[in-house]
Amino acid sequence: MTTQPANDDALVTDRGLLSTKAYGTGRHLAARQSLYQWQTPRHDLPGIVVRELAGVGGPVADVGCGNGRFTARVREERPDLPLVPVDVSQGILAGVPGAVVADAEQLPFAGGALGAALALHMLYHADDQARAVRELGRVLSPGGVAIVSTNSVTDKRELESLWKRAAGDVLGTPEGPDRVRLSARFTLEDAPTVLGTVFGDIRTILLPGVIAVTDAEPVVAHLASYEAWADRMGVPFLETVGRARERVRETIRAEGAFRVTCLAGVLVCRGARQART
Repeated sequence: MTTQPANDDALVTDRGLLSTKAYGTGRHLAARQSLYQWQTPRHDLPGIVVRELAGVGGPVADVGCGNGRFTARVREERPDLPLVPVDVSQGILAGVPGAVVADAEQLPFAGGALGAALALHMLYHADDQARAVRELGRVLSPGGVAIVSTNSVTDKRELESLWKRAAGDVLGTPEGPDRVRLSARFTLEDAPTVLGTVFGDIRTILLPGVIAVTDAEPVVAHLASYEAWADRMGVPFLETVGRARERVRETIRAEGAFRVTCLAGVLVCRGARQART
């Protein structure tokens, strides 16, 4: 019998941890992003965001911008849009020009000030998701758009299985405990309901794919990027990462590649109702 990490919500939303160990620099986020280099088909997520901003003429906020990957692309392709990157972690913003340190639950913009707000793979970190969504609606001008992304509950299940089996090897049990899962707090399946409390028109763009690697290191780097939560995984973290490397190598030798099935999505939200915080 396996156990879940204790109090997942508190772990994933802890502002002190998020702004230091988890995202004090862009290193861990970059490791998770880099795994998608091996995905087929390749989805140009920043490009999708830029396309969905067609027709937007007002200022844009990139809420939870992280290392500025989306910010840079929007600035490159839409230099006409004033864009303000926002993140709770000052450290990860070191290389992001013009960034503002702020929380998604209390955005530093007047009501109706923005033509668009981005919240890309970050709402699972909001302690009060309903409040964060209300904030997205509050800051948008009439006709403004919020672009949100997250992962399906089915996303990367092979990595979850890999972790539990590697943890079991270390502990001497058939399976070890689950690892901390970030997007489990705000899945693609749950998102329309959460966002629908504020937005009347929600369109979902599905982004399925399969990652196939012939070298274990991209998978290992992804698992190791959860180092911030290492002491709450219920298993020796580095030993488990090392055992996962061995298991991935065994699979590559036997099958030619280690494969991970992915499903993410972009939700394009319009028709914001009057929102109060």
